[in-house]
Amino acid sequence: MTVKVLLVTGDAAESLEVMYPYQRLTEEGYVVEIAAPARKKLRFVVHDFEDGFDTYTEKPGYTWPADLAFEEVDPAQYAALVVPGGRAPEYLRNNPDLRRIVEHFFTEGKPVAQICHGPQISAAAGVLSGRRTAAYPALEPDVVAAGAEYEDGDAVVDGTLVSARAWPDHPGWMRAFVDLLRKTAPPA
Repeated sequence: MTVKVLLVTGDAAESLEVMYPYQRLTEEGYVVEIAAPARKKLRFVVHDFEDGFDTYTEKPGYTWPADLAFEEVDPAQYAALVVPGGRAPEYLRNNPDLRRIVEHFFTEGKPVAQICHGPQISAAAGVLSGRRTAAYPALEPDVVAAGAEYEDGDAVVDGTLVSARAWPDHPGWMRAFVDLLRKTAPPA
């Protein structure tokens, strides 16, 4: 039996934060499916840090097809969830189907990996209260307002939630998430 992982994203997601977990989890033997607001070719972005800028810069990134729309997702079919960052979470958090999906994973205690602006989605789903999470540092006030404790780390593990600040944290973040998945939902 194949073990499936759901990755939820949309246009303007950070390219590396989508593609790295997608490829890393596929390499481990998981079937990764990408869900978005609609089945379409998604357009990702690249966020980089440049001297003289107060925040990250944004450039066009990769494109990749969504396998299914949020409304089509039956979260019970998936062992784990990945929530990348970028700008996508800013508008995705308003989608009621996505909030339903995220709530399922937290309520059922299934592994969730979130990074960068991803906690905007779990906050909107009302599942961060009492949790400990990393996020892009500018989101610390949002994390606290959602009732969670912000932690500045590359692989913050709080039960079945594994979080990180941004794409430079990928090695620690995915190492911790893969370790958790191997224990809770080993690939077939």
